[in-house]
Amino acid sequence: MPSKNTHSRRQWLAQSSMATLFGGIGIGGLAAAENTTPKNDDPVPGPDYRIQHGRAKQSVMAWCFNPIEMSEFIPACAAMGLSAMEGLDKKHYPLMKQHGLGVSITGSHGFKKGPINPNNHEFCRQKLKEGIDLAKTWDSPGVIAFTGMREQGISDQQAFNNCVEFWKPICDYAESKQINVVLEMLNSRDSSHPMKGHPGYFGDDIDRCIDMIKAVDSPRMKLLFDVYHVQIMNGDPIRRFQENAEYISHVHTAGNPGRCELDSQQELNYPPIIKAILATGYSGYIAQEFIPTWEDKLGSLRHGVKVCDVE
Repeated sequence: MPSKNTHSRRQWLAQSSMATLFGGIGIGGLAAAENTTPKNDDPVPGPDYRIQHGRAKQSVMAWCFNPIEMSEFIPACAAMGLSAMEGLDKKHYPLMKQHGLGVSITGSHGFKKGPINPNNHEFCRQKLKEGIDLAKTWDSPGVIAFTGMREQGISDQQAFNNCVEFWKPICDYAESKQINVVLEMLNSRDSSHPMKGHPGYFGDDIDRCIDMIKAVDSPRMKLLFDVYHVQIMNGDPIRRFQENAEYISHVHTAGNPGRCELDSQQELNYPPIIKAILATGYSGYIAQEFIPTWEDKLGSLRHGVKVCDVE
């Protein structure tokens, strides 16, 4: 037993595969906080900034930075030295490739409708296989998976078993393609905004997620360690990463509280977190997934990238 809007929604759906990944939620007004300016101790690197050290293989979740057009955003990400991108429509992959950017992870079904309920299994199976095939085509290491939301009449033990039995054959398929199925833990505490927290999400505890991964017993079943979500639900992110490093194949960042910039106004101190992650031998992607509040969105990304570019 385990332990515990500038763009319309239509424009965003066309622009980002994360609309499916996160259950079709639009992001109009996503940065609910008013635009702020960086503090004096959070200098914004200029447009000519480029990663200096490169120990962390950095990516970015593109949906966070709407409404910047991908024709502008992709070359800007390449210019600052990112290795890859995620969370954008596959139609943009050729432009990414043209600029030397890989696909750090692909999407599948949304976080709401997941394998917690057997009635969703065929839908989730189709979406995950599509994501696995897309990852294989574009040389991406993995596809994101979710548990889905708790449902009345489905106990935690039933939900656990339903997810594990669903993922086992999916991982057989992933093994044949050499692609990871990466379970994302999400926080269920923050109800302030539909993309800052997910009340009712079953996979909201890192120990439960690790227990499910162990029960699947596949070298291709992994954890997406989102530092922001882990901090809210479990805390102690450095030690929790160290304890579970062998099961982790992808990392997301964001400041807490608010899922904002990685700046001096939030409780997470990212340079030692990134150093500790790398010290475990982790060599996967670290993707910036914060929701910018600064008026200069590209500047806020350059700032986050620099924070994580540890020596």
